[in-house]
Amino acid sequence: MKPLTGSPVLTVSFSPHANCGRTFKHDAQETILALLPAAAFAIYHYQMQAVRVLALSSFTAVITETVCLYFMKREIEADNYTALLYGLLFGLLLPPAAPWWMVATGSFISIFMGRMIFGGLGANPLCVPLVGWAILTVSWPDLMNFDITMLASELTYPLSQLKNFGPEMLDEYTIKSLLLGSQLGGTGAAQTGAVLLGGIYILVRRIVRPDIPLAFIAGVTATAAIFFFIDPLEYASPEYHLLCGSTLFGAFFLATDGPSSPAGHIPMLIYGFIAGVLVVIIRVYGVYPDGVPFAILLANLTTPLIDKIRPAPFGGITNIHLRRRS
Repeated sequence: MKPLTGSPVLTVSFSPHANCGRTFKHDAQETILALLPAAAFAIYHYQMQAVRVLALSSFTAVITETVCLYFMKREIEADNYTALLYGLLFGLLLPPAAPWWMVATGSFISIFMGRMIFGGLGANPLCVPLVGWAILTVSWPDLMNFDITMLASELTYPLSQLKNFGPEMLDEYTIKSLLLGSQLGGTGAAQTGAVLLGGIYILVRRIVRPDIPLAFIAGVTATAAIFFFIDPLEYASPEYHLLCGSTLFGAFFLATDGPSSPAGHIPMLIYGFIAGVLVVIIRVYGVYPDGVPFAILLANLTTPLIDKIRPAPFGGITNIHLRRRS
C-alpha cells in the first residue's frame, strides 16, 4: 500500500454527520402510517375505486422492485417497505377512476425508471412517484384529467374551475369542505385535512425535518399573495392555493423525499421555497391546473446545485492553511 503524500491523512466531510439510529424500514413504516388517514378518506369518498387504485399501485411497485433486484442479483429488499411506500404515494396521486392498466403501468415506471435504473434504494435523483405520474400525464392527458374521468361524481375539481372560470368559482368551496376532501383530485392527495394530520404526525415523529414543508408552504403563500394583491378578481387567494389540489401532499410527502432533496438546513429552505413558488407560477401560467408534481420535479433538478450551499466543515483544510504550508 502506497503512503499518503500531498494530502492530509484525516479528511472531514460535510454535515450532517449524526447517526440517530433510524432505518429506512422504520421511516417507511411511519410514513405509511401517516398516509392511512388520507387513504381512509379516499375510500370513504370513492369506495372500491380507491381500494382498487391503491392496492394495485402498491402491489405493482413491490413486484417491480423484487423482479429488478432479482435480475440485478441483489438481495430482495421488499421487507423495508420503501417500494410499498412509493407505490402508495403514486396511487394517492392518481384519479380514482384511472383504468387498471394505467395504474400498473405508472407504478412500474415509477419504480423502474424513477428508482431501480439509478441503482435502487437511496439513489433516485427525482421523486420516484412523480416520475410515473409525469409520464402518464404527458402520455394520456385525458385519462389523467379529473373532470373527464370523474364525470359520474358529484364532486368538482376546484383548480380546474379556477383555471377555466376564474376565482369567483371558488366561492362554492368552504374551508371546511376542502379540509374534508370534498373536491376532485388525486385519490388521496386531495384529502387535505387527512394529509395535514399525516404531515403533522411525521413532523412530530421527526421522520422529516420541518424545513422543506414550511418553506414549501411559505413559497406557495407568498407567491399567491403577490398575485392576489395585484388583482384579486383574477387570481385566487393563498388559502385556496394551499387547500386545493395536492399542495399539502406535496409539501409533506413528495418534496421531502430524501434522495431527491437537499440535506443541509439552508439548502432545504431554498429548495422548498423554490418548489412552492413554482407551484403557483405553473397554476397561473401553465396548462396544468395543479402544478405541484411538476414544480417538485423541477426543484429536484436543482438539488445538486443547491446542496453546494453549505458552511465549511469544522477542521477542514482551507486555502489559507495551504498557503502557509508552502
